[in-house]
Amino acid sequence: MSDPYLLLWLEAPLQSWGHDSRFGRRDTLDFPTRSGVLGLICCALGAGGEQRELLARLASGEMTVEAYVSTDHDGNPQPRPPLLRDFHMVGSGYDTEDPWESLMVPKTAEGKKAVGAGTKMTYRYALQDMAFAVALQVPDDLAENIGQALVAPTWDLYLGRKHCAPTEFIYQGQFGTADDANERALELAQTKQRAFSFRVLEGEHEGEVLTLNDVPIQFGTDKRYRDRRVTVQDWQG
Repeated sequence: MSDPYLLLWLEAPLQSWGHDSRFGRRDTLDFPTRSGVLGLICCALGAGGEQRELLARLASGEMTVEAYVSTDHDGNPQPRPPLLRDFHMVGSGYDTEDPWESLMVPKTAEGKKAVGAGTKMTYRYALQDMAFAVALQVPDDLAENIGQALVAPTWDLYLGRKHCAPTEFIYQGQFGTADDANERALELAQTKQRAFSFRVLEGEHEGEVLTLNDVPIQFGTDKRYRDRRVTVQDWQG
């Protein structure tokens, strides 16, 4: 008997699934990353630190993603909204002579005052008005605990980054197959006047094949990841 699938419904005004970001530019993929989904589960469980053993068990299961967009009054799919770019100034407005406020100002690796008084400009990108159905295969002995944790999480849950608060219950049930989970997701999408847009499958299939470095080996201060191949299939396919 194969391991079950958990259906996670990820919906919010903003979502941001960082993949290849740097301090000054925080990009987002068009869909949830495996590291983001597993990080969400770790938050729900209250599992801090490296969590190498837990991540190794969760990383081996299949994960499919189906994306949904809003529809018009006639039920026709709307175009995917453009990325939102949010401009931030980090470290400005602090009194560098105050010992406490000085801690908030970015410094060089040597701890010295940076050029420009330490103020850094950052650009942060986010998806707008999207919903994703994630069918995640998990070990049978962990499925119930993870489901309960997603309903009553230990720590706050967010969709990629902390400013992306979910607007729907994330946990939508346990299923025997990914097809069963995705069928339930389609029913949920229809009640929300949303239409299927694209899907992301693990491995190489017909469609656009990508290599993502988003399978977490360990979290904590020294995060480590490995690659995986995924295929993005649009709705015409």
